[in-house]
Amino acid sequence: MKKVNVIILLLSFISIITYNIFQPIYCNAEVASFPEQVEGVYIEVNKTNNTLKVFLNGNDVYTFKVATGKNEALTPEGTFKIITKVKKPWYLPKNIPGGDKRNPLGTRWLGLNVPNTGGYKYGIHGTNNPASIGHHVSSGCIRMYNKDVEWLDSHIPLNTPVIIKK
Repeated sequence: MKKVNVIILLLSFISIITYNIFQPIYCNAEVASFPEQVEGVYIEVNKTNNTLKVFLNGNDVYTFKVATGKNEALTPEGTFKIITKVKKPWYLPKNIPGGDKRNPLGTRWLGLNVPNTGGYKYGIHGTNNPASIGHHVSSGCIRMYNKDVEWLDSHIPLNTPVIIKK
């Protein structure tokens, strides 16, 4: 019975995303308009056990392993929203272009509206170091396997709440 409920929730989630809303908007140099979030969908990041969970109507429908800050203070806690999406993000500190295998941001960037950052300092992103997933190694961002962040990018809309906690 539990499997049937999970399958129904999963199908509902997929139909909401594919039927209801839009194609993802990616932020380049221009400002994009942000569609509304999908009702009942949110993300929860647990810094203690390095997991990211996607919830639909209070039910955990997907769980991913992630990497978070080297120490507890680096990854901010609170409730934020995804406000930017970038394919092949550029890594500015070392001037590494998007798509370059040396790029530590991987294939996607989902920027969070942490105050005074504009969605470009803290985010959920891929990695060029898959061995780091599951550990406390980042400078504050949430790292995912590239295939996982690509799934998140294509299924989770802008303005989706992201709760980061211990």
